[in-house]
Amino acid sequence: MSRSNGRQTGHRVIVCALCVVLTAVVGVGYAVADAADAVPGLLTMRGVAARSYPDPSAARAAGTVSGDVDLDGGDIDKAAVARLIDELGKTEGIGTDFSVAVADARGNVIAEHEMNTLREPASTTKTLTAYAAANTLEMGSTLDTEVYLTRTGDDPTIVLKGNGDMLLGAGNNDPTHINGRAGLATLADRTVVALRKQGVTRVALATDDSLFGDDRTPSNIIENNAEHRYYTAISSMAIDGGRDWTGLESQDRDSFTEYPILSEHPAIDAANMFKTLLSARGITVTDSTDVSGQKPSNRIASVSSAPLNEVMAFMLRHSDNTLAELFGRLTALKLGTGNSIAGDVKAVERVLKDGGISTEGMTLSSCSGLAPGTRLTVRTLVEVQSRLVDPDDGAAAALEGLSVPGLVGTARSRVADQSTRGLIRVKTGSLDNVRSLSGNISLSKGGVLAFAVIVNNPVNAWETNKAVDSFAAGLAKL
Repeated sequence: MSRSNGRQTGHRVIVCALCVVLTAVVGVGYAVADAADAVPGLLTMRGVAARSYPDPSAARAAGTVSGDVDLDGGDIDKAAVARLIDELGKTEGIGTDFSVAVADARGNVIAEHEMNTLREPASTTKTLTAYAAANTLEMGSTLDTEVYLTRTGDDPTIVLKGNGDMLLGAGNNDPTHINGRAGLATLADRTVVALRKQGVTRVALATDDSLFGDDRTPSNIIENNAEHRYYTAISSMAIDGGRDWTGLESQDRDSFTEYPILSEHPAIDAANMFKTLLSARGITVTDSTDVSGQKPSNRIASVSSAPLNEVMAFMLRHSDNTLAELFGRLTALKLGTGNSIAGDVKAVERVLKDGGISTEGMTLSSCSGLAPGTRLTVRTLVEVQSRLVDPDDGAAAALEGLSVPGLVGTARSRVADQSTRGLIRVKTGSLDNVRSLSGNISLSKGGVLAFAVIVNNPVNAWETNKAVDSFAAGLAKL
């Protein structure tokens, strides 16, 4: 190394050393100044007051929030109820073909008009089905969609088995919604994990949609099923009830007002989506029709619907005809009345009779009220409502799904009086020649009433709806 290079190296060392010393001096000096609060920074030598918090309040013993509900209606002005019925009958648009019944929560009729006349009830029929199902089924149970690995070796086969969940989602399980609580993407993920554990990357897929047999559609329902928007045959599985939202605005899956066209083969649609999801996850999938060999030991994946009480609430609030028929079928299978439409209505009738509800003259053509031919009385409807508010009856699941005018369900836009918001729970009914409303009311001064109105052949359907809504609001103010 030359002498000049040696001098340059020594000079750099001296410069670096001076920089380190100066940096240390500046750092120490700033820290001292910071601690003395002469410059901004994190350090301080000032005392800091410790924040104190009061001790939590002592817990109070539970008390009575409200008194016992008056189920007898003894304090109700019967003459006032009769006047409301008279006013309803005189309303322009109602016509003469109508029935009304108002009862207390024990089922004792307070006032009525043609209470025992048979009329077509439309979707208020769903309250009968809901009552029957809630009293028969385990409403906390779920409907599982399952996958079975029925063959291994050179021809691995899986079977997609539905158990009635017609509110499947195409994506992952969604715990925040009823519609889509069980997701086919989650089912595909679980299936792929199970298959790969066994070294399987290629399968034949069969679909088992046999649960509900061949009789799945009430006779003549097509007459009230314009463009296939209001009913599709019950099936063991479906995505979003078979609704096709193509061209329509995206809406909350649990709260929508549109009536999209419904698929006529929802189980096949669900199976095709499942096949696509498996393929996207690296599984080669071919088709099979062999659904044999299913047993608990070879079930490799499953997803579960929302509990039945939540599905029932969805059915009532959307007046979903397919789900109403589904609940009828589940009830029939539980009671052994038959895997058929006739078995479904027989099951509903049996539960009503066993519950002491009048079914005199009643004819059910469906469990939803959509098919033509159903005839019943407002006595039947009002007695069902009385049972729903009876704390000893056990049909609470059918009560919680009723629409609340101004808030939720098919009655969300039917508020006749703002002061009664939240007091009225109803099921609406509407066909070309029918306007009906059945429900129960928490009176503003206390107590509970049940009521039912059926208007057939109204002169003006719009005016009829307004009049019936005003009638219910009038009852709430008694």
